[in-house]
Amino acid sequence: METTSRRSHYRVTFAVLTVGVGAYALLQSLVTPVLPTIEQALGTNQTNVTWVLTAYLLSASIFTPIMGRLGDMHGKKLFFVIAMAALAIGSLLAALATSLTVMVIARVIQGIGGGVLPLAFGIIRDEFPAARVAGAVGMIAALISVGAGLGIVLAGPIVNALSYHWLFWIPLIMITLAGVAAQFLVPESKVRSAGKINWLTAFLLSGWLVALLLAVSQAPTWGWGSFKVIGLLIAALVIAITWVVAESRSANPLIDMKMMRIRTVWAANLAALLMGIGMYAAFGFLPQFLQTPESAGYGFGASVTQSGLMLLPNTIGMFLLGLAAGRLSARFGSKNLLVVGSVISAVGYFMIAFLHSAEVDIYLAMSVVGIGFGLAFSAMSNVVVAAVPAEQTGVASGMNANIRTIGGSLGAAFMASVVTAGASPSGLPRESGYTNGFIMLGVAVGLSAAAALFIPALKRDRKTHLEPSADLAHAELAMVAGGTLSGDKPE
Repeated sequence: METTSRRSHYRVTFAVLTVGVGAYALLQSLVTPVLPTIEQALGTNQTNVTWVLTAYLLSASIFTPIMGRLGDMHGKKLFFVIAMAALAIGSLLAALATSLTVMVIARVIQGIGGGVLPLAFGIIRDEFPAARVAGAVGMIAALISVGAGLGIVLAGPIVNALSYHWLFWIPLIMITLAGVAAQFLVPESKVRSAGKINWLTAFLLSGWLVALLLAVSQAPTWGWGSFKVIGLLIAALVIAITWVVAESRSANPLIDMKMMRIRTVWAANLAALLMGIGMYAAFGFLPQFLQTPESAGYGFGASVTQSGLMLLPNTIGMFLLGLAAGRLSARFGSKNLLVVGSVISAVGYFMIAFLHSAEVDIYLAMSVVGIGFGLAFSAMSNVVVAAVPAEQTGVASGMNANIRTIGGSLGAAFMASVVTAGASPSGLPRESGYTNGFIMLGVAVGLSAAAALFIPALKRDRKTHLEPSADLAHAELAMVAGGTLSGDKPE
């Protein structure tokens, strides 16, 4: 009776999760096209203003697995609401910020809300009818990408009509509504995992990430061979090794290294890292490329709004293919979709690298990239959810989202190094810098397909096309996450 009652409300739960995850996704990209505006408003410089993005990604990288683990231990709904509260507080501070310091602090607080994605996946796994899980997971995974794309599209009109402060006020309204609705409408699952947070490993995780990202982000200014950069890279390596050892010996690991030994998990996480490099770096630098004056010999002199519209086909492609991913996974298998999606995205980046003389080239390339990402991200989420027991869904999906965010941080930093290498006398990057940068992104995303090939192939039933898996901890979960068609699996 409890199951029937709980499942009767899954559509309401999904609506609440959609609003919350959508607001979080918008915050990832709304500020990207308008960093020059924020730089001027806060009286800072180009180097320092990049920390508005870096601080957010770094915080999300650290807190995503923490929030996922706390949700598994104490309740996914509870920590979904807490994540919403962190996003709301951070957005309020950012909207009111009059200095770079306050803005960076606000973005760090917003990063705590990075746990909304694994928590949403966990709520879906615990509360939805089995036959609905794959489709819901696919739609939420697509939404995180689509929301990030929409942020770039909407940033220009919002700033022109209001001000950059509204890039935080609007998500704040959505977040507040989602948090209140979650508190009263989303049921709390009884699924729990024992243990506690190992704060030492959390500190080590933050330590090596800070050292690595600081080195990569400052390398163009300090020089890759400088004492500072080399010292930070060595420190990052030493701390990372210490972190892995500590996690392996911990009775309550933040990121379960035993779980990482599962071939499906480490292969999907490697694919996530490489896909994150491609996605976040592209969102960060494509607007700059499109806004470059035509007098530079490339670019289109587009406004913030115009450049956003040129990226719109990417958003549409990601959303539509994300919606269809559940059925496509059921027919062709999640692994195959991940491989094909990665290859398609790589082709799109190579198109941008070599074919960017006309606007139609950008529209076509963005459509191709969007189709690839829509397939790959949704399939990746299903693969990860299928590989672990129900009580570890939050940890596993949180780890995957965390690694993707780390990839985005690294991708943006490396892209900056490549693009700005050998700037022209005018101070603008040379066209060859962007060409080499997009080639790098294409290679990274292409390697994601190679990583996905290590995921074990699952035989599908000829009648239902489901993917029963005897070697996974929960065979029924593997079938659902592998792509159960809505209504096809009897309860």
